[in-house]
Amino acid sequence: MLGIGTITKKVFGTANDRKIKAARPYVEKINALEPEFEALSDEQLKERTQALAERAMAGESLDDLLPEAFANCREAAKRALGLRAFDVQLMGGIFLHQGNIAEMKTGEGKTLVATFPAYLNALSGKGVHIVTVNDYLARRDAEWMGKVYSALGLTTGIVVPNQDDVEKQAAYAADITYATNNELGFDYLRDNMKPDLTQMYQRGHNFAIVDEVDSILIDEARTPLIISGPAEDRSSLYQEIDTVIPLLSEEHYEIDEKTRQVTYTDEGNEFLEEQLKARGILPEDQTLYDPESTTVVHHVNQGLRAHTLFTKDKDYIVRDDEVVLIDEFTGRMMPGRRLSEGLHQAIEAKEGVSIKPENVTLASVTFQNYFRLYDKLAGMTGTALTEQEEFLQIYGLGVVEVPTNKPIARVDEDDAVYRTGREKYDGIVEAIKEAHEKGQPILVGTTSIEKSEVLAGLLTAEGLTHNVLNARQHEKEAQIVAEAGKLGAITIATNMAGRGTDIQLGGNVEMRVLEALADDPEADPEAIRERIEAEHADEKQKVLEAGGLFVLATERHESRRIDNQLRGRSGRQGDPGRSAFFLSLEDDLMRIFGSDRLDKMLGTLGMKDGEAIVHPWVNKSLERAQAKVEGRNFDIRKQLLKFDDVMNDQRKVIFGQRRQIMEAEDLNEIVRDMRHQVIEDMVLHHMPPKSYADQWDTEGLYAEVMEKLGIDVPVIAWADEEGVDDDDIRERLEKATDEFMAEKEEAFGPENMRSVEKQILLQTIDAKWREHLLTLEHLRSVVNFRGYAQRDPLNEYKTESFQLFEGLLDGLREEVTQKLSQIRPLSKEEQEKLIAQLTAQREQAARAAMAGAEGESPQPNPELAADGFDEADPATWGNPGRNDPCPCGSGKKFKHCHGRLA
Repeated sequence: MLGIGTITKKVFGTANDRKIKAARPYVEKINALEPEFEALSDEQLKERTQALAERAMAGESLDDLLPEAFANCREAAKRALGLRAFDVQLMGGIFLHQGNIAEMKTGEGKTLVATFPAYLNALSGKGVHIVTVNDYLARRDAEWMGKVYSALGLTTGIVVPNQDDVEKQAAYAADITYATNNELGFDYLRDNMKPDLTQMYQRGHNFAIVDEVDSILIDEARTPLIISGPAEDRSSLYQEIDTVIPLLSEEHYEIDEKTRQVTYTDEGNEFLEEQLKARGILPEDQTLYDPESTTVVHHVNQGLRAHTLFTKDKDYIVRDDEVVLIDEFTGRMMPGRRLSEGLHQAIEAKEGVSIKPENVTLASVTFQNYFRLYDKLAGMTGTALTEQEEFLQIYGLGVVEVPTNKPIARVDEDDAVYRTGREKYDGIVEAIKEAHEKGQPILVGTTSIEKSEVLAGLLTAEGLTHNVLNARQHEKEAQIVAEAGKLGAITIATNMAGRGTDIQLGGNVEMRVLEALADDPEADPEAIRERIEAEHADEKQKVLEAGGLFVLATERHESRRIDNQLRGRSGRQGDPGRSAFFLSLEDDLMRIFGSDRLDKMLGTLGMKDGEAIVHPWVNKSLERAQAKVEGRNFDIRKQLLKFDDVMNDQRKVIFGQRRQIMEAEDLNEIVRDMRHQVIEDMVLHHMPPKSYADQWDTEGLYAEVMEKLGIDVPVIAWADEEGVDDDDIRERLEKATDEFMAEKEEAFGPENMRSVEKQILLQTIDAKWREHLLTLEHLRSVVNFRGYAQRDPLNEYKTESFQLFEGLLDGLREEVTQKLSQIRPLSKEEQEKLIAQLTAQREQAARAAMAGAEGESPQPNPELAADGFDEADPATWGNPGRNDPCPCGSGKKFKHCHGRLA
């Protein structure tokens, strides 16, 4: 008997079917307009863009303009690229414009799809960002699709690392900007550390289309973007601790592979204490449980994690005296990305490479909170349905499965499960030989560099020629992928997510033409193209007869999405193909998630050596295990985001205040309000409400007025007057300070005073925010322990971080008031020098932050070496901030160097 849900779907269709049906009238309108737009000249296409933009600016909705805009864009793409978008591609563009994720299979032309909503939304004049997973794709897509935008009269920009300011500002000012997620996030943080509005890069967050949306918004969103500056060098401590870790044996620690956690046992703690005391790292009268041992405990924990949870050639590679992380989802290297909290340094000590100093956070943001800044967000990928709950909950994005242009003809075989890894690899080699003999191209997917090289060794022993694509062959990526569809080709790849290059049966014509022209630059390009196209057609036919591309996976990933991405490389645009997964009970997923029962069952069935179990039930149970892992990972990300949301609210307040300060012409009122609030707090503290005059601390108030307001007024005498209360004292202090600052403004000149106020406000906000971030990091690392006392760590974090933030705002008011009160009227030359110095210090801090984001050490600022400035003479340094680099050039913060308190 059919359930209610099944009957409803049969009658009304699924939610996805209804969305597809609703998009069809739009597609019909676009197709009906095609003859009209075909008749337009190239110039008239641009004129249409101008007319559509004027209508958009006049208030006409983009939905009403959609059919004409899409028809114009389709015609421009046909002329510029020779590509006429299919109806399903128009559909994908409609769903993106509506703020959805369009799930489109590999080879369906997602790159072209993005041009339609990007063009339509750029008509508003607010700019559109197209986000890619790496710089190569950003450059390729910008150059390729830029021809379409150019034909429509729009400008295209590209944002990549290490651009100069003018180039980057021009890229963001373009109608359509291609950039990587990392660079967009870093530029957002850098913008909010700039001293002036004219230096900012981004002009707002209107609409973003995220390519490989699952990779960017889920996989990469597990770690925040951090701009950091160098901290104290502790290389020797890491090296000392690294000599202890290899001495530990298995009874000294416990590993939980499911959660990737490792903890010391009691025996381990005792052993560690002995070893650390013997090396002088831990004082004789101190234990690991003492509060003073926090730093040492933190570093021995990180050392253990580096040795037990991070594997060379899987999680990272060592190259040019440097530990370079590998993205577990794409298999790509991530140069410049470093693990935080001393973990990267622990791995560097383990591998014996140069240890770079730890960093302190200057600014940070998660991808979740960065992308939620956009007024409208959309994404596209080949695999999103398995994560649709997360997309909806975190980003408010729906997932729409767009039908393929041609029916999928790929055969997906049931998984083959072997008892041991050796038997599995024997089975894989046999399957490869069998397919290779009939000329079928084979793509073998592995989960790590190490495993790809083991398999490569087995194929070499069998005399089978093959290509290997992993982080080490990163530069040859496009060439290896382009050849993967050739007759009889064997390609081993470490993950295939977001490769951005289709595997075309018979090989890639464009790549072969470019190679032929490089070999013989004098040859006729047209003749070469004709010859290669003829050869390709013949080879493609042979590949089709051999069964198309065979995707062979050597392991199941924790996420079904990654498996589907690999599978999706075969069977593009209706081509034939097949996919198969070869597994063993020794694989990580099988071993961690209950292979014991399966092993006993297979033993009971009397399976022989080399035999595999193949059954749909096995597939289903594996998918259930994967769904369980995905759910757990989602919960972890959700919990992390809840903590970051607390800081995000505070980040918005601080960044909003900075922007207001930069936009304001006159900050006099803001500064006065701050000063009056400081006075109110001082009076409240020393003269509490409902207290008697003889209980007032007038001497304390007088001392604080001298220190913070810089004025000498008879507070004690005022308090002795008959009938004077706390309100009278407050009003007199406000009047005295207002007159004092008015005199100062007259001596400085109004324009100079406004400039000094702005610089001091920005400098103080940035210093306070950096200190606050560090405090929140420490709070975050200890707050989970409160769960043992039956207190909710998240609520505790919210409460304490709010109190800390209030403290930040109080401290900000006090410091700004105090700094402004200490500035004395100077000569014109001295005034100019002071303003230049403050500006130079701000810019130096911003440069240090950028260098930290790009993994470089900040350099001393040559602008500080102006006339009168002397590194060796602190009297010439002006008033450096506590957290600014010390002007002596040591590389340390001022507060840790010459500004250290006695």
